[in-house]
Amino acid sequence: MTNLTKEQAIGLRRNILKASVQCSERCLYQSAKWLAELASSLPNLSDFDSSDDADSDSPMKDVDQSLLENLSIFPSSDDVDEKRLEAQEVGKYVLAKSYFDCREYDRCSAVFLPTNPTVNVPSSPTPETPTQTPTRASKGKGKATVDTPVTPEPEEKSIPRARDLPPMSQKALFLALYAKYMAGEKRKDEDAEMILGPMDSGAIVNKELVGIGRTLEAWFGERIAQGKANRNHGWLEYLYGVVLLKGHSDDDAKQYLLRSLQLNPWNWSAWLELRDLLNNVDALRAVYPQLPHNVLTLLFNLDANQSLYVTSPEIHQSLDDLAKIFPTSHFLTTQRALLYYHSKDYEESESLFSAIIHADPHRLDSLDHYSNVLYVMLNRPKLAFLAQLATATDKFRPETCCIVGNYYSLKSEHEKAVMYFRRALTLDRTSLSAWTLMGH
Repeated sequence: MTNLTKEQAIGLRRNILKASVQCSERCLYQSAKWLAELASSLPNLSDFDSSDDADSDSPMKDVDQSLLENLSIFPSSDDVDEKRLEAQEVGKYVLAKSYFDCREYDRCSAVFLPTNPTVNVPSSPTPETPTQTPTRASKGKGKATVDTPVTPEPEEKSIPRARDLPPMSQKALFLALYAKYMAGEKRKDEDAEMILGPMDSGAIVNKELVGIGRTLEAWFGERIAQGKANRNHGWLEYLYGVVLLKGHSDDDAKQYLLRSLQLNPWNWSAWLELRDLLNNVDALRAVYPQLPHNVLTLLFNLDANQSLYVTSPEIHQSLDDLAKIFPTSHFLTTQRALLYYHSKDYEESESLFSAIIHADPHRLDSLDHYSNVLYVMLNRPKLAFLAQLATATDKFRPETCCIVGNYYSLKSEHEKAVMYFRRALTLDRTSLSAWTLMGH
């Protein structure tokens, strides 16, 4: 049934689940979910022949008892200094993560990186101090505005320099800086204009990037000076790669993402960011020698080639080999369906997507591509069913909006279709499917 031995399956499941927990602890939820699903698609221990096991009659024979020791938020680093720091800050870390989970990103960051208030709070209003100040009419053709509330100008935020940082583990520093990054992304979304509106220039940026980048640059410099660079865990390199990518420094971002993967090859988020940097097959081949070698490398190779619309026999063979290791993986089934879709074998692609829905009807990942298949096939009844199913599951997912938009487009109700595609972009401005469908 599989090329894995029982011992290999146990070791692989342990590594993947540990990586999932580590991603979850650092609030990289999509990667944590993906890794957990991957681990669940491995064969069960009971599927292996246990006739030779000495403890085959034990009630715990189908349980990997070491998992309980590895799946914990408590210190698990092999580095003595890091282990000590993580043990000291467990309470603060749980507090900070709870703030992050509630989307209170600034509070999360302030647990480990206290900063001054970022807004000049005005004193309490008095009869002589009105809360609203009329503004003068502007010269020219602009309209005058009155009774406009005075909005305090925010002060420039400052993140402590590396040498000024309080003692903390790499894990805590990652969470604090990642929370700072997410706070900047949230403010950027709040300041952005309506998608494709008259004022939408796409020029709004995350104002936290510069501070995060400077802090990480200094931190890496100090680690090198102290001879500790080889003891980095790879998470901060990943974050710096994301910051550089947002700043359009693609070459530098690629190098830090590769460095992150060499230090920690189980962080699927880093693999995804690297994939998005590779615009053609030649670029993909160029990074091969620098990649670590484990099962995620094979999955990355498959995913990257599929995203570049490569449908060669070698890719299908690689997919077959991976399916032997992860026989029930919906991710691999989706990859196969997309390969058929790109090869214009719509019947086979539709059959695979349909099987995924029957197996996991609440899974919305990549179902926007399924709606494209049904749209091309002019299969309006199934597209209507898919739209109802997705809406019932989560109407505010970009995938759902693309599915519903495709349905209305097939009905030639183009205004409603554009409304849903625009809603998808409001939820995720980077949604390639939504941009493509809007262009159609």
